[in-house]
Amino acid sequence: MKEFINKVKKYSKKYLSTNILFMTFVSTSVLNATLLRFFTVKNYFELKPILADLAVVLIIGAFGYFIKPKHQFKYFFSWSIVFTILCIFNSVYYTNYVSFISFSLAATSLQLVDVGDAIVENILELKDFSYLWQIGAMFFVHLNLKKLKYYEKVSKIEVGKVRALNTLVVGLIVVGFFISMLTSLDIGRLHKQWNREFIVMKFGLYTYQFNDLISSLKPQISPLFGYDENAKMFREYYESLSNENKVNKYTNIFKGYNIITIHAESIQQFVMGTKINGLEVTPNLNRLTKEGLYFSNFYAQESVGTSSDSEFTFNTSLLPSSTGTVFINYWDREYVTIPKLLKEQDYYCFSMHGNNGTFWNRNVVHKSLGYDDYFYYKKDFIIDEVIGLGLSDKSFFKQAIPKIQKISEEHPKFYGTMIMLTNHTPFSDIVEKNLVDFDVDWKYEKINEETGEKEIVSAPYLEDTKLGNYLKSVHYADQAIGQFINDLDEAGLLENTVIVIYGDHDAKLKKSEFIRFYNYDPYTDSILSEDDPNYKEIDFYEYELNRKVPLIIWTKNQKVKGEVTKVMGMYDIMPTLGNMFGFKNKYALGYDIFSVKDNIVVFPSGNWLTDKMYYNFQKEEGKLLVDEPVSIDYITKNNEYSEKILSISNAIIVYDLIRKTNETNQLIQEYKKG
Repeated sequence: MKEFINKVKKYSKKYLSTNILFMTFVSTSVLNATLLRFFTVKNYFELKPILADLAVVLIIGAFGYFIKPKHQFKYFFSWSIVFTILCIFNSVYYTNYVSFISFSLAATSLQLVDVGDAIVENILELKDFSYLWQIGAMFFVHLNLKKLKYYEKVSKIEVGKVRALNTLVVGLIVVGFFISMLTSLDIGRLHKQWNREFIVMKFGLYTYQFNDLISSLKPQISPLFGYDENAKMFREYYESLSNENKVNKYTNIFKGYNIITIHAESIQQFVMGTKINGLEVTPNLNRLTKEGLYFSNFYAQESVGTSSDSEFTFNTSLLPSSTGTVFINYWDREYVTIPKLLKEQDYYCFSMHGNNGTFWNRNVVHKSLGYDDYFYYKKDFIIDEVIGLGLSDKSFFKQAIPKIQKISEEHPKFYGTMIMLTNHTPFSDIVEKNLVDFDVDWKYEKINEETGEKEIVSAPYLEDTKLGNYLKSVHYADQAIGQFINDLDEAGLLENTVIVIYGDHDAKLKKSEFIRFYNYDPYTDSILSEDDPNYKEIDFYEYELNRKVPLIIWTKNQKVKGEVTKVMGMYDIMPTLGNMFGFKNKYALGYDIFSVKDNIVVFPSGNWLTDKMYYNFQKEEGKLLVDEPVSIDYITKNNEYSEKILSISNAIIVYDLIRKTNETNQLIQEYKKG
């Protein structure tokens, strides 16, 4: 035994001394991936992702032994650069989207050109550069090995193919051990890919990224594989649904009315009703909530496509795709949409935006969604006031009035989508140009110790913070909406028109901003201690539940009025409006909110929300929203439903199932006719 131990020690010493570069590559790569999880998903001591990362790095590293020792550094250093870039990109992306970046986003990279300032100002943090240490470590080790003439020594003793084979075997052993720890649920989620956070938590960064690379090829290869299985799932799901048209007090209430939809960029619901120094942040939206139907528990269901995802879900009642974005990767599929269904009722459908038409591919996608032959965008407006990404909302709305007036004169019924822009991150342009008078400092009375007189003191509550800039930007957006509705009224365009306003997604502000917002003490200019009884904790669930956005349906004559507190998602808007305006999408995944008893909002991450519970699919735990417990069956049932909905939606998108179903039905009809 002693002799065996000595042999092991001798071999280990020899191996380590002649594989320094390889071991440095393996250790730095695994440590960097672990560091990323430390800063993001925070599963510090989870063994599975470490094993998965180790297995990938060992297998990649093994091929380095096929290269002569003097050239191996180039191989290992190149891979170190790739892994470091992956860590940096994912760190930055997670900060903004609480998810991990996908190779399919390469197709949307042009969208980032216009928001470059937002990325630098709003997202980049010091921690995002911490991953560069791997490149430095590799280069430092390489320089020292050159001084010690390490490569010449190794060249004399190394048998590349043997070491490559041995390393591959070790890598495969680690893979086998890792796989033995997985459950069938883990493997299923890896295959479906839509829950990126869970995959990185369980499979590590590198497995996720390689799996994502394969998944990102789905737009090209998926239609070639798995069609029959997905078509069967699609048919069975819709055949199981009731075709009964449920009637309620809102059925056909707006049939024949014009519709103007306002896509309110980044307006989050918490700003509504909020006052700073007694002044409302959103006085116009607050007024509209009192005069119309206000849905106070409404959530966007966007994924990596942000605004474009919300447009898609709003118009189709489907969820965003699990890879890439519909507007970039799957725009040429056939979808049942609000514009297409309204055109069957002789509506003229148009859209307007103050940005470039190519942003999110809108100039192409809007036509495929069924908007008529014109998408008004930057080239159709006089760019007389630029804020942030493009034409200011106030100028945009002002210039839109005569265009809408002309449309109303030429068409008896119309449906228009107005896409706002100014309230886009990083929200600083409004402040720098001093375009809104809204003070976010905290004002309070104080006795002057020298004079004994009362005086108004200003405390730096939200001044020079991202949230403070956001509140000023939202105040401007609210003014623009108020001005737009007044101008529509003066132009006589509100008499037979319904205004629909929805927030496209939350403001993407960090948790720390809300901790300051809710826990600031102006008298000490500090944040309350967590031990303070007035301290409001902003945990994962508080942050997620706070991401809801406004939804308002308003008419001048206040034909509909009241607050709807039931939880509702973006995919529920189309069926709800369909009931009011007399159209129906048989492929809708959402429901008319007034015809469903217990609604569920399924998010692209797999998380779900009901009136009773918010459930985190990654952590496999949830937060109760009522004072009564829920059963395991309740959670299981909603988990299964969420997975099914996500799978159905993705199948429709990837396999173009609506088009293929329509083509099949047409062939059947032609065959029957003889």
